[in-house]
Amino acid sequence: MPNASANGIKIEYDHFGQRSGEPLLLVMGLGGQMLLWDEEFCQRLADRGHFVVRYDNRDVGLSTHFDAHGLPNLPQLMMDSAGGKPLSVPYTLDDMADDAIGLCDALQLERVHVVGASMGGMIAQTIAYRHPARVKSLVSIMSSTGAPQLPQAKPELIARLAGPAPVGRQATIDAAVETWRMISGTGYPFDEAMVRERTGIMYDRSNHPEGQARQLAAILAHGSKPRAAVTVRAPTLVIHGADDPLVPLACGVETAEAIPGAERLIIEGMGHDLPRAVWPQIVDAIAALTARAER
Repeated sequence: MPNASANGIKIEYDHFGQRSGEPLLLVMGLGGQMLLWDEEFCQRLADRGHFVVRYDNRDVGLSTHFDAHGLPNLPQLMMDSAGGKPLSVPYTLDDMADDAIGLCDALQLERVHVVGASMGGMIAQTIAYRHPARVKSLVSIMSSTGAPQLPQAKPELIARLAGPAPVGRQATIDAAVETWRMISGTGYPFDEAMVRERTGIMYDRSNHPEGQARQLAAILAHGSKPRAAVTVRAPTLVIHGADDPLVPLACGVETAEAIPGAERLIIEGMGHDLPRAVWPQIVDAIAALTARAER
């Protein structure tokens, strides 16, 4: 896969479809390599006339790692965040949004449709209000504005994400299976074999849990942004699973209410994942939005 210099770092990326297609940037969530955007999902978007770009966020996959900054003290950051104290972190979601724009610059993509999932949805929202002239449309999937009144993830999920990383390939795969089982919805079969295979591929490509910890610190430092979301002017679609235990449905509803004119798609039985069975519905919804935005 190719890489590009963007915002002062190296960004690893991949693309699907014709260069002449409508540019569509996929932004993944916490600790997630771009491989979580399945190739078939990307190709389905490309088949709808998009030039699809997926990439590794900073500090995961094959993009630049920030190991020189060490591991953040996540429990202390969580307490400071809850107390309204300013947080000192290696980088913020603003920096990660600027990475995305830097990648677009390197690829000579002047204006793009932006689709983000989970933390990637927060980054996508940030791209839309920090760089409004660069965004044709916005899709925020299973994400949030971070408003303080919103319900939080279940405590056991927070503990799992903030806890120590498993050691070794098999332990990492086993832990991933349990995490994905916990955050998946009740409406679709859990595909353990797929999770095991995908996790093994990503482990062999670049296992870097330290980066996930720093990305979580970036989320904590980002704080609440509903007032910023109000300034988004790009046509917007908010997609959320009704059974999401990590970012509860109320977070998606609030995001849609905060962004002027945003549409919403609530998928019954979907949790904090993108099961294959919902791909046609999601691809159709994204393609419909991008077509409207082009008029």
